[in-house]
Amino acid sequence: MTVLCQNAINLIQYARKVAAKQVNLVQLMTYYSLGRWIVEEQQQGENRAQYGKKVIKNLSAALTEQFGRGFSADTLENARKFYLNYQERISETVFRKFAVEKSEAVFREFEESSPFVLSWSHYLQLMRIKNNDERRFYEIEAAASGWSIRVLQRQFNSSLYERLALSREKDEVMRLASEGLVITKPADIVKQPTVLEFLGLEEKAAYSETDLETALIDKLQKFLLELGKGYLFEARQKRFTLNEDNYYVDLVFYNRLLRCYVLIDLKIDKLTHQDLGQMQMYVNYYDRYQKLPDENPTIGILLCKEKNDALVEITLPENSNVYASEYNLYLPDKKELQKKLKQWIEETGGEDA
Repeated sequence: MTVLCQNAINLIQYARKVAAKQVNLVQLMTYYSLGRWIVEEQQQGENRAQYGKKVIKNLSAALTEQFGRGFSADTLENARKFYLNYQERISETVFRKFAVEKSEAVFREFEESSPFVLSWSHYLQLMRIKNNDERRFYEIEAAASGWSIRVLQRQFNSSLYERLALSREKDEVMRLASEGLVITKPADIVKQPTVLEFLGLEEKAAYSETDLETALIDKLQKFLLELGKGYLFEARQKRFTLNEDNYYVDLVFYNRLLRCYVLIDLKIDKLTHQDLGQMQMYVNYYDRYQKLPDENPTIGILLCKEKNDALVEITLPENSNVYASEYNLYLPDKKELQKKLKQWIEETGGEDA
């Protein structure tokens, strides 16, 4: 391919990306403005519920007659919800420039930071989330990681926000809503629990650690999504030898954000102190013989059917980089996790969190 052809392809791809982004922003600003006008009109009615429905019905009929499909009562109701959920995103000045003055100059306001970074379909999914902090977390993560609608739905259904929150100190929970998942230390990559529902293994069926490992490798892309950001797969059943004895690490990854190896061992039974000791030995080996001088210490994760926090704490040294996480073969009960999170925050400092 000539330089001319490659440059032309790159330019057209860039132009399409910019155009799509601009069209998306115009669509979202339009729905935002329609939603605001609907709310303001509804607030003038004496019988709020009946008058509110009438406002939307009449507007839908007028817009459908003028423009055809695309402005059903359901769509306008979603526009109303969109404004109510995100009304703080747009200043009065910007709103007037766009919706009243219809000035194209308004888009210069968004050159450095756009108020809306996802598609309308993404926001329809996000608006189903009642908790503001949780909704903001999923918006940040979806934008940062380029989640499709399907991936966003899966992460929400797997209670990613609650699982991450329950794995963190109280002051770090607040950061999830304002910054998303920021990985700065080994504990940031561990979820409680790890959800492996995509494997299709029956919870009550008999399966071995080899079966579990094979299923994970077969669906490696989905497993990497569950693990989180920055993972690169290196090997399965990685062998190393000490004094003629062979040892095997189930799964070896490298995390480019933490710049370290991540070793994963799978346990289908209750976690034991022998399992913890073995993983600590694996971590020590990698730290001494595999990692480069400028890389960070190795992390070990034991994915187990059942763990005992007291056992983990008493077995491992305080500065250990070994972690245990229970895995579920089904999507967790979101309400139960939300209840646990609320109780945990209250126990560690009250509602001010």
